[in-house]
Amino acid sequence: MKKTILVTLGLTLATAMFAAEAATMVPPGNSHVEQPNIPGASSRRTQATNTTFQAKYRKVYALLQHDAGLRGKIEQAAATYGIDPMHIVGAIVGEHTYNVDAYDRLQTYYVKAISYLSSKLFFAYEGEDITDFVQRPQFQECVGKSDSYELWECREQVWNLSFRGKTVGGESFPDDRFGATFFQPYYAGQTFGLGQLNPLTALQMSDLVHQVSGLPKLDVGDPNAVYKTIMDPDLTLDYVAATIRKSIDAYQSIAGFDISGNPGITSTLYNVGNPEQRAHALKAENDRRRAAGEPEKLPEENYYGWLVNDKLPELNALF
Repeated sequence: MKKTILVTLGLTLATAMFAAEAATMVPPGNSHVEQPNIPGASSRRTQATNTTFQAKYRKVYALLQHDAGLRGKIEQAAATYGIDPMHIVGAIVGEHTYNVDAYDRLQTYYVKAISYLSSKLFFAYEGEDITDFVQRPQFQECVGKSDSYELWECREQVWNLSFRGKTVGGESFPDDRFGATFFQPYYAGQTFGLGQLNPLTALQMSDLVHQVSGLPKLDVGDPNAVYKTIMDPDLTLDYVAATIRKSIDAYQSIAGFDISGNPGITSTLYNVGNPEQRAHALKAENDRRRAAGEPEKLPEENYYGWLVNDKLPELNALF
């Protein structure tokens, strides 16, 4: 099994390397001299807990600094998916600086993972389980998609086009993200674990992680197992790495950019999501620019990725 996984991954990485030869290398570092504006929601969340972004950054830095075992797990996950460990570190640092505080000890994440097996969770909206919701006729176009990433991407697009902010069959649906509507049993916008993954992202990456890491596939009908996977550091880091790998490959194959040398860009994509849609949008913009004789637009970091690139020297020194 492991031999098959390694051969498959080798072919995948070889394909990515070949694509990188034809791609424009995005240089390291920030394109913005000053940090882009931080969203008000992140500032309010930080103020509400009587802390600062700098304090939150130092806390997650201390977790990485004092836990050699965690650093080893990060390096192992990075090697498995053929990426620099700084891409994973960037995602962890960005999330815990601008989203929630890191726990002081890695052991707390394991304890939390076990706790999600003790209560029954549901992925539902207004009493309708997600497994029933995706059987609606609007999702018929997604039926033939077997890969978990393509399947859940399709379902998310159907949600955006046919349900989000609309009234369907007399039922009103919120103008909110698919993940926030159906995949947050506690409150909208909640993410979990070292990588602050949301359940929808984990479900999208299930097949890739199963193929490369050999972990069991996730089942949308078993939310408890999904949350345990997100919280368990021995499992979630593979999902973080797979998510980043997906972004790197999307920007190479779709937009023609190699972002593998810029953790600030991959962290930005980890923060905002939908890398393939964003890669298509960037390609369309550069097609227009080339036709007009204008210089191409490079991928740019947001406030989150800017911090990662800014702190990269001291983060890299930990490894």
